[in-house]
Amino acid sequence: MSNELYTLNAEVRADLGTGASRRLRRADKVPAILYGAEKDAVALTLDHNKVLKSQEDEGFYSHILTLNIAGESVEAILKDIQRHPYKPKITHLDFQRVDANHKIHTKVPVHFLNEEKATKGGNTVAHLVTEIDVTCLPAALPEFIEVDVAALEVGATLHLSDIKLPAGVASVELAKGEGHDQAVVTLNAPKGSASEEATEEAAE
Repeated sequence: MSNELYTLNAEVRADLGTGASRRLRRADKVPAILYGAEKDAVALTLDHNKVLKSQEDEGFYSHILTLNIAGESVEAILKDIQRHPYKPKITHLDFQRVDANHKIHTKVPVHFLNEEKATKGGNTVAHLVTEIDVTCLPAALPEFIEVDVAALEVGATLHLSDIKLPAGVASVELAKGEGHDQAVVTLNAPKGSASEEATEEAAE
């Protein structure tokens, strides 16, 4: 994706409160907050249409973003996005500053590979997670994590410990110790098949 969608112009806002935020949204602006890196939080305003376009790409949620604020470029990650309950509108954004020398904690989307091979014969792939909690230095942050299911056998499950993470990236759950090896994906037999019945009997 073009780096242009990872770069957002922002203005510092002094007019705070619910009423001020409502006026900004009517003017096609998005209120936001920038915090972290042991610096004071800063209230910001961004262009709604630019944000709306950028957030359509998956990488917007896991990539290091650049915020241009009053002539200064600040690197940050998106920590939270709030949306209107039924309109295609972004209502608020939370950004966290990143420091090249300090690890960040964020979620990275999972891309499942070779599902067409795994689902031959009517098998179904069950995605048990769609993103993985990781910690890493900003430079090592992956846009996504790939999980290949081509060799997955019917009834088998891949866990976090089975996933090869990129260099410098660690799983937050696995770091918690035994009992946190989260299931990621399972291959199920077709409904009513002998394999499925065998799997159910083994589970019972």
